[in-house]
Amino acid sequence: MDVFQVFIELAQSTIRVSTPLILAALAGLFTERAGVFDIGLEGKMLGAAFAAASVAYILQSATMGLLAGVLVSVLLSLVHGYASITQRGSQIVSGVAINFIVAGSTVILGEAWFRQGGRTPALSADGRFGTLALPFAETLRDVPVLGPLYSGLLSGHSLLTYLAFLMVPASWWVLYRTRFGLRLRAVGENPGAVDTAGISVIWLRYRAVICCGVLCGVAGAYLSLAANGGFTKGMTAGKGYIALAALIFAKWRPANVLFACLLFGFLDAFAIRYQSQAFPLIGKVPVQLMQALPYILTIILLAGFIGKAVPPKAGGIAYVKER
Repeated sequence: MDVFQVFIELAQSTIRVSTPLILAALAGLFTERAGVFDIGLEGKMLGAAFAAASVAYILQSATMGLLAGVLVSVLLSLVHGYASITQRGSQIVSGVAINFIVAGSTVILGEAWFRQGGRTPALSADGRFGTLALPFAETLRDVPVLGPLYSGLLSGHSLLTYLAFLMVPASWWVLYRTRFGLRLRAVGENPGAVDTAGISVIWLRYRAVICCGVLCGVAGAYLSLAANGGFTKGMTAGKGYIALAALIFAKWRPANVLFACLLFGFLDAFAIRYQSQAFPLIGKVPVQLMQALPYILTIILLAGFIGKAVPPKAGGIAYVKER
């Protein structure tokens, strides 16, 4: 196998692994730009993955599964919003609580409903999002260089993967070219000034939380309906936390989020592909070390290469309206 083919296959894996990271990081971008820190991305993704797989199996419809996943994620986001925005509780504690509750409840419900050790049954073709072939993919497949790049790398992904990449410029446009985005960024920097202008800080933050729920729902549905053929216990495997790390690494900018998630996705894809292979001068690396490699390098990148990352000034601070 030549080097170019290895590159294509590794890049394919990178795109697939990066898809839920991109969606989850963009979800966190909306809430944190509005001043609401959300550690619960992991729990929302996991809950959405379970709901999507369960409904897709029962109704034999991937679309209905996706809608169910988004609905559950939005409901969890509203719980977080109620605790941290309305009740002005700790945003960190609320997010961590959601992660723990969802991690336990998905296993309990999965065992009670399907009796497969917390898993859902394997999904049929109707209950999954299949891959899409781009126009002329087969025609161009044998063309040197261009063929493998177009037919092998760009084509052949699920609808949710293309949606994730389209959401990057869409998020940039919403945040920087719309009135809603301007107000959202303002409420994360100076909510008092926004309130003085007669704009509801609470309602803006709730809308940001809802946006987060929608994107996390799509990310979770991707895991169970596209990347896998059903739900398995703890299938998010820390992707919500990696998405948060990517968001900080990207310094809360949509375009940087894309490249950060691709970087972390590449590290994960590399670890998966080469975890059982021997390297020159090193030999065979223990599987456990290769599995931990993405997390180790995440810490190294955040600690040594990110520079100073300044979050929104009002981030994590509950707003109390002055009387």
